[in-house]
Amino acid sequence: MSQAIGNTALAYARVWHHVDATDRVLGKLAERIALVLMGKHKPIYDPSVDCGDYVIVTNSRKIKVTGKKEEQLLYRKHTMYPGGLKETPYKQMKERKPDEIIRHAVSGMLPKNKLRDRRLERLRIFPGIHMGVQGANVMKSWDDGTLPPDYDPTR
Repeated sequence: MSQAIGNTALAYARVWHHVDATDRVLGKLAERIALVLMGKHKPIYDPSVDCGDYVIVTNSRKIKVTGKKEEQLLYRKHTMYPGGLKETPYKQMKERKPDEIIRHAVSGMLPKNKLRDRRLERLRIFPGIHMGVQGANVMKSWDDGTLPPDYDPTR
């Protein structure tokens, strides 16, 4: 008879990641955020279990896009009334709602299932550098996705 050792609570613990979006390409940044929200960076990843981490994005106003997307990209939504299609160009969206640009890109890269909305709730986006009280909870900071060199788990 074999004994299965279950996953510990520590493996399922959620960590807060901080990302600075200054001069980052939108698609590459959104892909990396989606992987962390899903939990694919963890060894216990299971597609049917929500084991991802929290992600805080700052400086969303300074995100970059490649090619001619700055002039050509349109964000569409419909009011569900006849003739209610609203189109917003990228430049206008960047001025008014820079957080929605990143949220829309990450949403498109997550699996289209029941866990999608729950995963997007763990994404916090701020247009500037200030992230409020959530800054005290951040354990990991992204340059390459590793822990900071001065991190001490005993503190």
